[in-house]
Amino acid sequence: MISRIRVPAGFVMAILYFYVCQPTPLSLTRGCSIALLGIILRAWASGHLHKNQSMATSGAYAFTRNPLYLGSFIIGVGFCLVTRSYGITAVFVILFAATYIPVMQQEKEYLRSAFGSDYVQYEAGVPLFFPRLAPPKYSPGEFSFHQYLANKEYKALLGYFVALLLLLLKMKIS
Repeated sequence: MISRIRVPAGFVMAILYFYVCQPTPLSLTRGCSIALLGIILRAWASGHLHKNQSMATSGAYAFTRNPLYLGSFIIGVGFCLVTRSYGITAVFVILFAATYIPVMQQEKEYLRSAFGSDYVQYEAGVPLFFPRLAPPKYSPGEFSFHQYLANKEYKALLGYFVALLLLLLKMKIS
């Protein structure tokens, strides 16, 4: 159920966000720089992800089992910093946790059933969300730009630039 509402909830949050947001040059620079780190993390992860074909353990997946969600979280926090609103930031963190914790649990169960003991071993050595800071136990693997494109991760980058342009426009109008 929650996994079905995460995208529509994101659009509602975006509308509220742009209504409340009062960016300054400093908040825009800081927030969008942090959000860009999330975009980079998502890109790195997607270049190692072969959905429903094999278990991803290389690249960002060697540090966290959910680098795409972590990247989304970093993007969201970055854009929240642009607003300079603790309320928006709190709503984002609460909604993210309420939405993605159950999704990560569902995916964990699916991966356990799909990959069995390989996943259980991977799960024991790699944290669910916040990345390990120790050197990874798994191969760094090769980033595949083709896989990045196949996973359509460029859409996140496109969304980042659209949001940046809208924020620049709002800052100019305000």
